Amino acid sequence: MPKGQTDAEMLAALGVDTTPTKKAKRTPKEERIIAGFEDIVRFTKEHGAPPQHGEDRDIFERLYAVRLDRIRQSKECRKVLEGMDEEGLLGEKPLEEPLDIEGDDEALLAALGADEDSSSDITKLEHVKSRAEIKAAEEVAKRETCRNFAVFRPLFESVQQEIESGDRKILKFKDNAEVKKGDLFILDGQKLFVAEEGELFINDYDRQDRRLRVIYDNGTESDILMRSLQRALNKDKASRRITDPTVGPLFSGEEEEGDLATGYIYILRSLSEEPFIAENREVIHKIGVTSGDVKKRVANAKKDPTYLLADVEIVQTFKLANINRKGVESLLHRFFADVRLDVTLKDRFDQPVEPKEWFLVPLPVIEEAISLLVAGTLADFSYDPEKGKLVERIAPDKKLEI
Repeated sequence: MPKGQTDAEMLAALGVDTTPTKKAKRTPKEERIIAGFEDIVRFTKEHGAPPQHGEDRDIFERLYAVRLDRIRQSKECRKVLEGMDEEGLLGEKPLEEPLDIEGDDEALLAALGADEDSSSDITKLEHVKSRAEIKAAEEVAKRETCRNFAVFRPLFESVQQEIESGDRKILKFKDNAEVKKGDLFILDGQKLFVAEEGELFINDYDRQDRRLRVIYDNGTESDILMRSLQRALNKDKASRRITDPTVGPLFSGEEEEGDLATGYIYILRSLSEEPFIAENREVIHKIGVTSGDVKKRVANAKKDPTYLLADVEIVQTFKLANINRKGVESLLHRFFADVRLDVTLKDRFDQPVEPKEWFLVPLPVIEEAISLLVAGTLADFSYDPEKGKLVERIAPDKKLEI
């Protein structure tokens, strides 16, 4: 570079236009149009769908739905937003019929029942809670007296004793963690028990949800959506999950500090093509316990009479910790002894072998039995093959000991 020549002069000598590009200046109205549309785009990305009309929708969504209709109708708005519609919200052409919509955002909010301060920024909607937040708050707050609380009072009393004795642990609730029937939590300082759960359905945001009957330790109950309870537990920084007693992390996917790893309960399904097994495959299961890896345990199943000389499918496993695994296996086998599969096979030495761990019982029944085992109430039930379900004993026998 010649001495004394500036960068700009050098670039000009090379034919580079260094004149600053003037940024197109937008009018305040255009800026408002763009800002309003960006709010709608953010909503669509967050919820996976454009905002919709309807009295069951919250003000936040209804406002955006009206705003989107206005933009779709206006040729001026469409021209301003040209090239910005990545989500395809505007459609190919403006709405042909005029919309019966009057007033600005503030007037609409007032009509919808929101206490809008005219001095606030309407695009932020800081005063408006999301529909999900409103529903969660309403459902958690909506409780009624539990008329059969006498049934649940002993549970809460024993839970408190087991917490104090260390048989149960109190763990921090992880965001959006699973919530299911039989779970215990602490929410807003109160213990709650998920007593019943309804059928799964798909909610407005295309996510699975279900109704839960939740009992609280103060003698009240609520009919709450699973997602609403999850949101309430997420929001409460002091919320906690109360673990199951005795076997600790039997259903846990994570080791807890101090756990003594014991092994796994596993449930297998035979892939044998033997006619009887093939015909009843869905209700023939092997129930076993191993201290090692289940996949390695069944790797050579087709060569082992224990596995009916056929490959198997691992349909369910449950982690055991701090418990006598042989005792668990023996207890489950005795519980289902009446429906043990009666079969004799020849091993590689042509010797007869009678596998003892296969049972004619549906998978959900086995899972329920394991849940009762964890709760310490398995001896209060028996399996009824004709009904295909567990039934409570009229006069419970002495509990089986592990």
